Amino acid sequence: MIRDGKIFYHQMSTRRKPPTRKSKRDNSLKELVGAQVYAVWLDMLKRLVPDGRTHRLAPLAAGMLQYAAYIANEKQDELEDNAAAQILRSADEDGYSDETLNALAGLVEQLFDDAGVGYARRSSRGEDYSIAEEAANEYIAWYDMPWE
Repeated sequence: MIRDGKIFYHQMSTRRKPPTRKSKRDNSLKELVGAQVYAVWLDMLKRLVPDGRTHRLAPLAAGMLQYAAYIANEKQDELEDNAAAQILRSADEDGYSDETLNALAGLVEQLFDDAGVGYARRSSRGEDYSIAEEAANEYIAWYDMPWE
């Protein structure tokens, strides 16, 4: 897609397995945080992603996942069957793994898809990368403080 003279790539990374989720139209993240919060997130992404820089967008999306994780922990009993809550709890309990990274990236991909914006990008050196994968990494490293 070309917008304002910039090329945006929207494609699935070929080096990852599909995320561990029920289906492509999984609305579990929306169900987890509520329709109102989810609508605000979609509006934010629609406005910020087209011209946004990945190093700013990835922490934003990771923050959305952090918020969802708080809700998942607060309402653990009510959200026992919610796929997004299960993914977030698993990520918090198990830490980093390729499976966890893929599942978290899948949540971000669904969020970006629902907002109608792309998460796949190409660097100035011609390398493909994913904002969703970067956001998943940011989520996993949320509490890391290497200077300590």
